[in-house]
Amino acid sequence: MALLTAAALAGTGAGLSSAHQADRQRAASRVAAAAADAYRAADGWSSADLSAARSLAAGAGTVLTVRNGDGEAVTGGSGPGSGSNFGSEGDHGMPGAGNGHHGQMTGSGPSANAPVIVDGRAVGSVRLVFPSGSGSAGLSVAWGWVAAAAAGALVLALAVSWFVTRRLTAPVVRVAASARALAAGDRTARAGIDAPGELGDLTRAFDAMADDVGRAERARHRLAADVAHELRTPLASLQAGLEELRDGYAEPSAERLAGLHDQTLRLGRIIGDLGELAEAESARLSLHLTEVDLTALAVAAVAERGAELRTAGLTVLTVPGPAPLPIRADADRLHQALGNLLSNTARHCRPGDTVTVATLATASEALVEVTDTGPGIPSDELPHVFDRLWRGTRARAGGGSGIGLAVVRELITAHGGTATAAAAPGGGTRMTLRLPRAAPQGARPGPDPAADVRVASEANTPWGI
Repeated sequence: MALLTAAALAGTGAGLSSAHQADRQRAASRVAAAAADAYRAADGWSSADLSAARSLAAGAGTVLTVRNGDGEAVTGGSGPGSGSNFGSEGDHGMPGAGNGHHGQMTGSGPSANAPVIVDGRAVGSVRLVFPSGSGSAGLSVAWGWVAAAAAGALVLALAVSWFVTRRLTAPVVRVAASARALAAGDRTARAGIDAPGELGDLTRAFDAMADDVGRAERARHRLAADVAHELRTPLASLQAGLEELRDGYAEPSAERLAGLHDQTLRLGRIIGDLGELAEAESARLSLHLTEVDLTALAVAAVAERGAELRTAGLTVLTVPGPAPLPIRADADRLHQALGNLLSNTARHCRPGDTVTVATLATASEALVEVTDTGPGIPSDELPHVFDRLWRGTRARAGGGSGIGLAVVRELITAHGGTATAAAAPGGGTRMTLRLPRAAPQGARPGPDPAADVRVASEANTPWGI
């Protein structure tokens, strides 16, 4: 506002000064034209009647000086004088008339000069000296309006700035207060502001984050309760069985010892799952990436879990994809993820179900699909099966800890991939692992990324036969 005000004042002053100078010059030209008429009528300056020129000068409120071609002041009608001037009060030396000692002009203000032209030649000149401060009244009025407009604009700008600032800072302040409340333990704290643009995105993102934090907290509480329950049961059974053996209330038969052994295995599985989850969460920091063949890795994982799958009464088919199917991965970690996925399938499928393991490729991704014909997963639970510390209905009924698939997703995410679950056609579940594909050196771009390339063997190979 200060810059605009200064520019307006300077521009207004310059414009008014230019306009006033143009007016002065026009007045001088009119006086010069009147003097030229007088010169032409008298055929010289000696007897020229300059009353018309003096009247024009007096009307403009100026001091008039007329000079001949030699630069000498003329009086008009009395021949060349000694510098007498013609002012607004005539040539009687009245105040403001411009007469002074020895004919010297006493006016001191803005002036304008114009030549006296007669028949195309300059025969003299006129000079008008205007009073000091001429035109300052208009400049003062203009400056007053500019100053008033600047003050009004400043007040308006401050009001609009206050309003806009409040609109901008209110959501931020609300989000900051909600964040402090959330950090203090209030898991219900939400910003709850429907703000426009990026501020709305910020508040919605914060509320979504707070919802995720709340879900994670509830999952941790649920896991703590579930793990405590899972540990309490085998521990209580072990304690009771050992006390019976110690006190002689039961014989240390093979059947009794086998039951106690099963309880220790259950405890070990729960503790191992928790350890695997903690290890998987830090896998990104401990990956040893090399170029591995995903097809060969999937075949090896199926072969390793063959006994477990056969014991569960499952038939396993493989549909190998392109060989080799190179990816940049940590072979041990990826083998662990595939093993967990197959173990989860063996635990929740029914005897007689079929499990199909397929590897596929696109131009940018390598995929592993594990499809079973089991009882399937409820549609409302499918988006959560890979969530950390989450257990579905089947997992709770089957005694699972809800950790195995979370380990799978952590390991695949650490490789820059994704793990998803969907209902399989005809029933069952399809688990899909997507990993970035490593392009061979010097290889040309592959086929359309949207088209999966499934290269099946001539005949599906059932494992365990």
